[in-house]
Amino acid sequence: MKVISRTAILIAVSGMLALSATHARSQVVAQESQSAIAAPLEPLRSGVTADDLFAQMNAHNDLRLAALRDYVVLRTYQVVDLKGKVHAEEVGRMEYRAPDKKTFVTTSESGSGLVRQLALKPLIASEIEAAAGKQHHDSSITAANYSLELLGEQQVGPYHCYVAQAIPRRRDKYLFEGKIWIDAQDYAIVRIEGHPAKKLSFWIEQADFVREYEKIDRFWLSRRDETFVRVRLYGSKVLTIDHQDYTVNGTVNKYVASGPGSSKVPVSATSSGNAP
Repeated sequence: MKVISRTAILIAVSGMLALSATHARSQVVAQESQSAIAAPLEPLRSGVTADDLFAQMNAHNDLRLAALRDYVVLRTYQVVDLKGKVHAEEVGRMEYRAPDKKTFVTTSESGSGLVRQLALKPLIASEIEAAAGKQHHDSSITAANYSLELLGEQQVGPYHCYVAQAIPRRRDKYLFEGKIWIDAQDYAIVRIEGHPAKKLSFWIEQADFVREYEKIDRFWLSRRDETFVRVRLYGSKVLTIDHQDYTVNGTVNKYVASGPGSSKVPVSATSSGNAP
């Protein structure tokens, strides 16, 4: 599934985030992820196999990608410490045009210019280059890159999911090791939790990420990304990306949610995918 390749960009940008952290030491405290799943893990229904899941994901994703012509989304990128202090922020609109064009227009920016230059702007540029095929890293969630250990089923907000441990087939910094949640009806990725399959550098002691998707009409689009990086001697930082106010195939879709993983209430949506 090529559409998951932006996860590899998030892993790679951890190194950039670590570099920026060496310029601003901060005291941090441990905190639980606000997007933790509360529902219990249920037994897996009979007849479900990893091979079937890979086949269904690929088939459904191909159909969604064929139907997706364009989207525009409001993105908010932030680098924060674990006390919630925002060190840098970049806000703008990302526009996608099938099959391979992305553009980003900044609408506001604040905080450390150094952090924005070393972490946020390279992340945005990497995503645009990856969409255009200028970065050739095979990081898709396919049988060629991962094996799946099926763990059970779980409710994630309004979505009932298969849960699997994703095990990379090689030590590669563009692959991850962790869990994935797959919608049992649409066979789309709902959530990913993991860390790089290969240590990024001596300086990076920990690099964990959570990525959440939401269903808008029939497409599955990014909702929130959160990457936690702990740098040797210099403490921790968190990179967050919030995705809001989608316009998909020319249709405005606005949602009001009470929290991570909650049910979305459509404010305006008229048309019938994990998207790039």
